[in-house]
Amino acid sequence: MFKLYNTLSRKKETFRPIKEKKVGLYTCGPTVYWFAHIGNLRTYIFEDVLKRAFEYEGYKVKHVMNITDVGHLTSDADEGEDKMEIGAKREKKTARQIADYYTEAFKKDIKDLNIKEPDIWTKATDYIKEQIDLIKKLEKKGFTYQLEDGIYFDTSKIKDYGALAGKREKIKPGARVKMIEGKKSPTDFALWKFSPKDKQRQMEWDSPWGVGFPGWHTECVVMSIKHLGIPFDIHTGGIDHISIHHPNEIAQAKAAYNKKLANFWLHGEFLILKEGRMGKSKGNIITIPTLIEKGIDPLSYRYLCLTAHYRSKLTFSFRTLEAAENSLNNLREKLLELREKDNVKSKDTKTYKEKFEKYIKDDLDTPKALALMWDLIKDKNISNKDKYSLVLEFDKIFGLDLDKIKKLKISEEVKKLLKERKQAREKKDFKKSDKIRAKIKEKGYEVEDTKSGQKIKQIF
Repeated sequence: MFKLYNTLSRKKETFRPIKEKKVGLYTCGPTVYWFAHIGNLRTYIFEDVLKRAFEYEGYKVKHVMNITDVGHLTSDADEGEDKMEIGAKREKKTARQIADYYTEAFKKDIKDLNIKEPDIWTKATDYIKEQIDLIKKLEKKGFTYQLEDGIYFDTSKIKDYGALAGKREKIKPGARVKMIEGKKSPTDFALWKFSPKDKQRQMEWDSPWGVGFPGWHTECVVMSIKHLGIPFDIHTGGIDHISIHHPNEIAQAKAAYNKKLANFWLHGEFLILKEGRMGKSKGNIITIPTLIEKGIDPLSYRYLCLTAHYRSKLTFSFRTLEAAENSLNNLREKLLELREKDNVKSKDTKTYKEKFEKYIKDDLDTPKALALMWDLIKDKNISNKDKYSLVLEFDKIFGLDLDKIKKLKISEEVKKLLKERKQAREKKDFKKSDKIRAKIKEKGYEVEDTKSGQKIKQIF
C-alpha cells in the first residue's frame, strides 16, 4: 500500500483509490507566458515519479494537466495585468502566439527530462463556457458578489476555507498590494474579471455579467471535474499553491457541489538558489535550454532532484549539478560493465526489490531508493546479470533512460585526437593537450588521465 503525505491532513495516509487499481491524477500545469524554469520543473519531475510508481504497481493512471493561457494575473490580490497580455507586449506578438510558443517550449522541456506527457492536456481558453457555467452555479447558490472590476467569491461562506494552508490567517493575498475597494475579505478572489473600459484585451469573452475573462482559480476546478469526476484521487502542484490557488479550488468545488475536489493533495517543495528562491519576477531563472547550452545533460538535473525528497527544499548550484552529472555518468558506465558476464550466483535479489518498493511506497522516498541502487551495484554477492536487470527495473520509476545506454563507440576522428593529445602530454605541451581535450568534449566525450593512460567516456 502506498503511504502519501496529504497536505490537507498534514500526515501520511494510506492511499486507497476511488476505483480499484485506477488513479485519477490532476497536476497543475504551467502559465505559458514565458519559459518554465528548473524550479518549476522540479515539481513536474516529482509528479512524474508519482505517476511511474503507480504504473509500476499495476495501476492505470488517468493523468490530466492544464495549460493556463488566460486569467493568471501578476498579483495574488486580483490586480495587475494578465501574464499572457504582458508576454504579448514584451515580444510584440499576439497572446495566442505567446501561448502556443511557450506551450511547445514546455513540452520540449519535459521531453528532455524524460517526463511522461499527461493523457489529457487541457487549455483554459477551451473551457470558457464551462467556467461561466460554474460561476453561474455559484451565483445561484449565493457565493458570489459583484464589484466594479468583476465577480468575486465570498470566502466567508465556506467555514473551513483555507484548511489546506493550515488556517485562514495564513492566506494573505493582499499583502503586496492595496486590497481592491469593496472586497469583503482579503481572501475573496475573482471568478470573472471585466475587461478594462479604456482598452480591448486580446483575450475576452461575453458573459452574463459583461465582457471579460475568467479568474485563474476557476479553470482547474472545471477541467479536473470534467475529465476525472468529483471527487478524484490526487491533485498535485508546487508548494506555492498551498496558500491561495488550491484553497480557492477547494472552496469552489465545495460551494458548487458540496463535495471535496480531491482525496489527496500532494505538493513539491521549492528549488532554491544560495541567494534565495528562484522566480521569474526576480529575473534569476535557469532553464533547461540554459543547461543544454552549458553542455549539461538535462537528465543530470533529474538525477539531482531524485537525491532529495520531493517535500524537502533542494539548494541548487552548478557544483551540485556537476556532481549529479558525474554520478549519472558513473551509473551509466557501471551498467555497461554489468552487461559483461560473470560467474557469480546471486544469493538474494528479492530483498533489494522489496526494499526498493518499500522506499518508493513510503511517500516516494527516492533518496533512499537511489542509495539502495548503489548498494546493489557494489554487492559482490549479486551477479552482473541480476544487477543489470534490477537497476533497469528501478529505472522504470527513476526515469533516467538507463535502458537506452549504448556501448561506447569511438570514431576514427576522436581516436586521432586522442593520439595527438597523448603525444602533446609526452612533450609536456599541456596547453595543446587542453585544447585537444576541449575538441574531444565537443565531439561528446570526456577524457580522464589515469596512471594507466588516457581513459575516455561518452558524455550522455
